[in-house]
Amino acid sequence: MSEAITIADIYKLFEQTNAALERSRAEFDRRAAEADRRAAEADRRAAEAKAENDRRAAEAALSLAKLEKTVERTSKAVDGLTTRWGRFVEELVRSAVVRMFRDRGILITRTMERVRSPLTSGTPMEIDILGINGMKMVAVECKSRLSKDDVDEMGDRLTNFKKAFPEYAQYTLYGAVAGIEINEGVDIYAYRKGLFVIRTNGDSVEIANDDKFQPLAWG
Repeated sequence: MSEAITIADIYKLFEQTNAALERSRAEFDRRAAEADRRAAEADRRAAEAKAENDRRAAEAALSLAKLEKTVERTSKAVDGLTTRWGRFVEELVRSAVVRMFRDRGILITRTMERVRSPLTSGTPMEIDILGINGMKMVAVECKSRLSKDDVDEMGDRLTNFKKAFPEYAQYTLYGAVAGIEINEGVDIYAYRKGLFVIRTNGDSVEIANDDKFQPLAWG
């Protein structure tokens, strides 16, 4: 026969249950506190990571701004140097243009620099050097480094020259390209297009075309 349950037994069971509940509650509180700590740690690390990312982004933006300024200054310096070189080439060619073309049977008596087409022509154009004699003229494009694109652009100018300068419509027009440096093969390319090619020779310049060359009359 089973023993009778007494009040003491019930109190004891209650105390045991209450103790177990307290332990469970304490464990829950501990785990909740740990979860809060980990969440706070994660938030701290996220904040630190964001701050670091913001710092790096600010540094990158500053570096980019400095780089842009450096590139801008370099670009201006290069543009200025290119302009000075271009003017140097123009002066070098201008001072020798009469002599060079006289040797080719074109007796230039008048030269003009940076000749711009009249606004009324409707075809904007600028020619570096224009040499004239009677009803013949030579248009010269001067470059510090002469490229194939420069030759093509000069060909386009010569094709449209008499539209841009209608006052010269009855003239025989020849073309020339000059360069302190000439990209490989560009001299031959220009030669085949009927252009005089002017290159450096010591402290002066000369026409590179051979005696067999026949210049193209443009327009």
